[in-house]
Amino acid sequence: MPPDDVEGVVAMGVFTASGETLLAATPEEVYDFVSNPHNWPKLYRGSAGVQSEIRLPVQVGDTWSETVAVGEDFSCRSTWTLITAVRPRKWVFQQVNGIGAAPDGSGGVDGITTISYTFAPAGDGTLFHRSIHCEMPHGTVIAEKLLLARANPANIEHYQLGVEREILKERANA
Repeated sequence: MPPDDVEGVVAMGVFTASGETLLAATPEEVYDFVSNPHNWPKLYRGSAGVQSEIRLPVQVGDTWSETVAVGEDFSCRSTWTLITAVRPRKWVFQQVNGIGAAPDGSGGVDGITTISYTFAPAGDGTLFHRSIHCEMPHGTVIAEKLLLARANPANIEHYQLGVEREILKERANA
């Protein structure tokens, strides 16, 4: 329950959410598609696109900014750094501090958000696991809309099914 004098926020220390979905695509196809942040607006309801230059393929240490829009009345900027890239098995990126920053990059709270993708062969497809882990100093307040967007497993499943949909579209158009 948020404090009485602060509406729409939740105090939090650590939260993790994850989901797995079996996709009708190879690990290489899934890896190549999701490791391109320019594809994210096709997949994730909250992604309003990459707001900085990024060269492809993204390399460990590369940084980019993404605008996240949750509903009509909340948007923020996430600045991500790639920390692991092992094609076609694992891709991990992280935001350190500035969580929930304004679209211009100002503000935000301290903390670390780590998003990890793993891709395991499963028959003719791929078991795609996506995990988000957020750590914030005790008592940190994060906007409730951002918390729900990040922690809701249904959003992860929607994202994963979008990956399959887009890969199948690309195959059909090839």
